[in-house]
Amino acid sequence: MTAGSAATALRIHGGRIDVAARCYPDAPRPWIDLSTGINPVAYPIPTLAPSCFARLPLTSEIDDLCAAAADCYGLPGGAAMLPAPGSEIAIRLAPRVLAASGPIARVGIIGPTYGSHAAAWRAAGAEVQELTALPDPDAPLEAVVLVNPNNPDGHLIAQDTLAAFAERWSAAGKRLVVDEAFGDLVPEASLLRGAALPRGVVVLRSLGKFFGLAGLRLGFVAVNADEAQRWRDLLGDWAASGPACTIATAALRDAAWIDATRGRLAQDRRRLDATLGAAELAACGGTDLFGLYLCRNDCDLVDRFARTGILIRAFAHNPRVYRFGLPANEPAWQRLARICAEPPGRG
Repeated sequence: MTAGSAATALRIHGGRIDVAARCYPDAPRPWIDLSTGINPVAYPIPTLAPSCFARLPLTSEIDDLCAAAADCYGLPGGAAMLPAPGSEIAIRLAPRVLAASGPIARVGIIGPTYGSHAAAWRAAGAEVQELTALPDPDAPLEAVVLVNPNNPDGHLIAQDTLAAFAERWSAAGKRLVVDEAFGDLVPEASLLRGAALPRGVVVLRSLGKFFGLAGLRLGFVAVNADEAQRWRDLLGDWAASGPACTIATAALRDAAWIDATRGRLAQDRRRLDATLGAAELAACGGTDLFGLYLCRNDCDLVDRFARTGILIRAFAHNPRVYRFGLPANEPAWQRLARICAEPPGRG
């Protein structure tokens, strides 16, 4: 990877600390990764039996995992909860699965949002149209994709509004993908808390964001039970590893940890706003796992912060807007505060 392509890679996805280290070999260590929306204080890993590494996961373990997800997230009557090896895989499979019930030539994606959705649909041959709001059911689209709450601006569509749209959209014979990767922060907004999940509607959940377990590569797909077999056929019999089943089942059932974490994240997000305000960055969106901030000048903040060993996220659609995740510990908070207090030219 050349220096130019490496620098570009830092603006496509978060979490690329290894790439950042190659681009900025003289930056202070250790690197502080604020480029993702992953909880930096992960769920504590329970003690694992060696046997869960030595054999395939049991059917009962996968069933327990799905039941724990349904209890935690909610699951409408007549719907099925399926595990996936990360929600990214489900995003890539969605065009293929949904097209099985009828061709999808045009898909609307409410954005700007997580780029993998558009990439997956374009790879499937669909024309992608960026939307700013929910379309009318008679819009010339066969499918709609949205992230709720949205990444990176945190825009939230209320559950009753989205549920009503899903009913009308499904009744028109169209398909809907709702990515709730950050839905743990606003459980009341989830479609999974509704009474039913219409045909053609897919809800995606991610264990990695809120629980801080992105490396576990585990997500969930919720669909009408009549449409679940298509997903099962593609995901296979062991869509979650044995260790993932054990860890995730414990995490999803730990109500005390979940409640305490929601409170801590809300407090940390307020601290992040105040810290970045010292650098004259104005909060313009986000969730309790990340903030979106506006830089009022033409300074390249990715470069400025990377030179200090802090990785943040930039966006091609708006070069003055940046996403910052939460520091993991007090030394990281203090280091960020020091950089924000310095004049920009010193970064």
